[in-house]
Amino acid sequence: MNDPFVTTDWLAAHLSDPDLVVLDGSWHMPNAARNAQADYLAGHIPGAVFFDIDGVADTDSPLPHMLPAPAAFARMVGALGIADTMTIVIYDEIGLFSAPRVWWTFLAMGARDVRILAGGGPKWRAERRPTEVGLVARPRQTFQARFDAARVVDFDTVRARSQDGAVQIADARPAQRFHAEVPEPRKGLRAGHIPGSTNLPVSMLTEAGQMKSPEQLATLFAERGIDLSKPLITTCGSGITAATLALAAELAGAPSVAVYDGSWTEWGSRTDAEIET
Repeated sequence: MNDPFVTTDWLAAHLSDPDLVVLDGSWHMPNAARNAQADYLAGHIPGAVFFDIDGVADTDSPLPHMLPAPAAFARMVGALGIADTMTIVIYDEIGLFSAPRVWWTFLAMGARDVRILAGGGPKWRAERRPTEVGLVARPRQTFQARFDAARVVDFDTVRARSQDGAVQIADARPAQRFHAEVPEPRKGLRAGHIPGSTNLPVSMLTEAGQMKSPEQLATLFAERGIDLSKPLITTCGSGITAATLALAAELAGAPSVAVYDGSWTEWGSRTDAEIET
């Protein structure tokens, strides 16, 4: 795959490009004492638009931040001033946490050129680069969505693949959650993991807020017994870090990776879903 990352030096040199849009894709766990939009308003990369992961979603679904229908997505991001032909650069204020979810979302909807800022907001700030406060409003644009169905799978598909073993399933949650040693952060969910899935915690993929090298990532997948030459489904708590795991797999050379959008929030809430602990 092409390098999905851009450096802070590159972004600083291209901030004024007319066909570039910067998105703050920050999102935090429900039990985190942080408000991503409030942080954005208090200071962000100049010209950056806040991408609300919970808002640009299927708001009719009982599950959090599920992909919206392509036409609805096109309307929402067009209103934010984003066209499918632009270079879209995404960052978050953790370093590399929720930005890959936004990256994956735009690729699933057919955007031409989607990148992630290496090191994210923390690296930008550590280098004492400029920030601005308040809301950025861009002129409306036209986003022509072209949905890539191969990038996403639903409950029925995951259940079938869990039963027949035809596709590998990798879970990005911390080991304690995967093994049901601690309760899930969302109330009402059973603890455990999808039968036949393999745990590769997302925390193992990064170092100092940046993705490890493709060679290091390939080693991690191999150590977990995941064959990247075969199809792979990634999952997590609610579809956020599953996208980071999908990004890591693609960087390591995987040709076929799909994200289980509902992830454990869906699986753990369904009484018809088998669970291993």
